[in-house]
Amino acid sequence: MKLYYSPGACSLSPHIALCEAGLPFELEKVDIRAKKLADGSDYTAVNPKGSVPALKLDDGSVLTEGPAIVQLIADKAKAGQLAPANGTMERYRLQEWLNYISTDLHKSFGPLFAPTLGDDAKNFFRERIAKHLGQVDRQLAGKDYLLGSSFSVADGYLFVILTWCDRMKIDLSGYPNLVAFKTRVAARPAVQQAMEQEGLLHKA
Repeated sequence: MKLYYSPGACSLSPHIALCEAGLPFELEKVDIRAKKLADGSDYTAVNPKGSVPALKLDDGSVLTEGPAIVQLIADKAKAGQLAPANGTMERYRLQEWLNYISTDLHKSFGPLFAPTLGDDAKNFFRERIAKHLGQVDRQLAGKDYLLGSSFSVADGYLFVILTWCDRMKIDLSGYPNLVAFKTRVAARPAVQQAMEQEGLLHKA
């Protein structure tokens, strides 16, 4: 498999999932603004949407959209390692979290990365993000991970969003469960591996 990624972008989520699963994969860095690969070729020939992540499978087919990709990775991993079994209520809970993170948290961050957006508009989205962070913080009370005691692909996705809080100078100190969660996930060897491979973590 080959993962098309941009350092620190939402593609870090499936990158973490691949490392957690211990599956063989290649990495291909994408210049998102130019829609180019390292060799200068057109990335939209791989993914017409022009966004990351994209995962090229061994048969040459390409899957896009992070929540779909991480579930495919989970299904290729050891049973129960990164996702509950298909058809169970626990799997639907996982999908519930993936959808919430994608449509509410992830999308609320998008405007903050737009350099031309005014302060009033950005403050609106910051307030929306704070509301969602509070919701997730409450849901994490008494739990190590979103589904309980076991790490899942939803946790990797949430962790990536929380790293964006650092970049956007969003203070997490008022969300003690999220702070503990972020520290817990950051310490996982597979997470450190993925971040190091993207140049986001430098070991001494």
